[in-house]
Formats: sequence, C-alpha cells, structure tokens
Amino acid sequence: MKQPRTRSDRVRIWRASVTKWQLKVFLIISGLVIMALVLFYTKTIVDELVANERRTVELYSNLLLRGYSSTATDEDLLFYLDLTTNSIYFPVLITDKNEQPIFPYQQFMRNMEFDSTQPIPKQKAYLVAYIEEMKSEYQPYEIKGPNGKVIQKIFYTNSAIVRQLRYMPYIEILIVTAFILIGYVSFSTIRRNEESNIWVGMAKEAAHQLGTPLSSLLAWLELLRINKTDAESVERTADEMHRDVERLNIIATRFSKIGSQPKLAPASVGEVVERVCAYFETRLPHLGRRVIIHRDFDRSITADLSQDLFEWVIENLIKNAVESIDRHDGRIDIALKRKPRGGAILTVTDNGKGMSTQVRSRVFEPGYSTKKRGWGLGLSLSRRIVEDYHGGRITVRETVPGVGTTFAIELP
Repeated sequence: MKQPRTRSDRVRIWRASVTKWQLKVFLIISGLVIMALVLFYTKTIVDELVANERRTVELYSNLLLRGYSSTATDEDLLFYLDLTTNSIYFPVLITDKNEQPIFPYQQFMRNMEFDSTQPIPKQKAYLVAYIEEMKSEYQPYEIKGPNGKVIQKIFYTNSAIVRQLRYMPYIEILIVTAFILIGYVSFSTIRRNEESNIWVGMAKEAAHQLGTPLSSLLAWLELLRINKTDAESVERTADEMHRDVERLNIIATRFSKIGSQPKLAPASVGEVVERVCAYFETRLPHLGRRVIIHRDFDRSITADLSQDLFEWVIENLIKNAVESIDRHDGRIDIALKRKPRGGAILTVTDNGKGMSTQVRSRVFEPGYSTKKRGWGLGLSLSRRIVEDYHGGRITVRETVPGVGTTFAIELP
C-alpha cells in the first residue's frame, strides 16, 4: 500500500517542480500585471479629472452666455467671470470669435503665468502662441449668442495635477524597474556570498566532524606507546581505534548523502541515541572535557529513521553542548519521551554558556558561527535532516545566558 505523503514530502515535491526559471517568469508576469493595473487605475483617474475640467468649462461658458444678454454690460460680464473663478483650477483663456486675445488680457484669463510688464505686442504674441498650444490639446468651447453666431471662444488646458498624473505611471514603472534591478543585483550578490559561506561552512563542518575521531586516535596512539607491553590494554586500545576508523568512514558516508533523499527504516530511537552517547562518553576525557551525559529514554519508542543521518544530528547537539560548557561540573541531559498526541520528543539540555537572543534567532542559519569551530553548518544540516528528511521539527526550546540551553527534536 502506498504511504501517504507527509508535509515535508509535499514541500520537497513542490521545490522540485518549481524551477528557477519558472520562478523568474512568475515574478516577471506578476510585475507586468502590477504595472498594467497601475496604468489602468491612473488612466481612469486622469480621464475623470479631464471630464470634470471639461464640464467646468461648459458651466463657465453658460454663465458667460448670460452676460451677453441684451441688457448685460461689461461690468456684468466681469461679474460672471469672477463668479466662476473659484471653480476653475486649470488654465483658461477667453478669445474673440477669431481666436484672438481680448484686451485687457489679464481680465480674460485664469490660472496662467503672464508677464504684464512686457510691451503689449509681446504680450499678444505670447498669448497667440499659448492659444495654439491649448488648441493642439483640446478644441475650444464656443460661446454663441442668441442668434446662434459664435461670440467668443474658451481655450483651456489640463491642470498641473492632471499633467503630473499622466506621467506618474511611467515614473512609477521606472522606479519599480530600478528597484527590481537593484534587488536582482543585490539578491545575486547575497546568493553568491551565501554559496561562499556554505562552502566555508561545509569545510568547517567537515573539520568539526573529523575532529573527534582524529583526536581520539591520537590519544589511543599515546596509550599504545605507554602500555605497549600490556597485551590486554593494547587489545582494548586497538578496538577503540577500530571504532574511530569506522567513525571516519561513517562521516564520509554522511557527507555523500547530503543532497539526496535517504532511505528511512523503522528503528529504536533510544538505541540510536545511546550509541552516540556511548561513543562520546569514552572519548570526552581524552578531549579534556569533564562532562557527564545523563540519559532518560523511553526504550519502546520507534520511528522511521536514516540512522546514520539521525546520529549525525545527535552528535552535533552533543558536540555543541560540550563546547559550550566551560565548568568542572558539566552535564548534558538527554530525554526521550512520548508526546500526548502521538509522536516523540527528544530534548538535549546542557548547563553551558547559553545563547543571546540574537544568536538564538540565527543559530540555524547556514554559515552562521560564534566560534572558530562548529556552529557553521552543523545545526543547519541538523535542521534539514530532521525536518526535510524525517518530517520532524528541531527548535531551541529554552536558553539562558550563563545557565544553559535546551534543544528539542519532535518526531512524527
């Protein structure tokens, strides 16, 4: 029977199905859609403002038309002009029926920059050129008298806000494009730096992994020299050296499995953790560490594991715990319990230095380290092994500077 896919399986399948180019295409299409929406929305606003300005000009002309009744005087006409001034916020210019400016010019214009100190011919030439510019944008609104003949014309152009809004989408697109380019360059740079950090971290982690068995081998060799005449001691030392050589082979196998999906098989979690604890117990004295590893296991708990990789996780946690302890009464408590709602939880608690809030928030980041050895990729790889390969979860449950740290692994 086919086993149901776990959350981690679905995540891995999704990651595999979404390629880098597909993600780029998605981002490009999303950007184009956003730009199109911005253009459409801005155009809608501009069209509405233009329509409002046209309606204002129409109202303006109707009021002026009343001023051209048979009983109206020039004062009446100027009164109607002043009456509508507050409703006009864009350039407006009234001409005669032949599209020529009417003198005095300033009384027949609104919201226009005009230098009245210039000679009258220059003033008129300026206004004639302005009229042609207005005419190129919008046809003038004609004011007709009672007999239907054109009396005057009203020229207008868009307000400053409409002009700004017309160019605003293109400015926004340029800004968004610039940010995308800057973001892409920054992302590429960060990614290259991360890849560089990962390689550096892999090198540090390899050295970190090889350090324990190599240090032990050196210690066993020294014992051989001291006890070379004691056959029983030599045999025991040779057995331990053989275990360290096997450990080196296991480390090489572990690194070869990174990047591929390991095979999981039912195993006793307690036995797997016990093997790691026993290995460290015989070697900690040779490493110059006085640390006691206390165990509290529920031996009946089993789970689908890649034993080599899961042992690697426990080793990383124990090594980091040992390196954080700088006291003579060092202690590491490892507990394995069942969870009330199913699954198991494994905790590793030390009485070491603890972590600050900043370190705690970054401790699982690839390449992040607070010391010369370790904490580079060990915990990052541990998270991948636990969460991606085993469908579990690893967290820093509790840490207090100067008191200690507790890591927790939850298994389904």
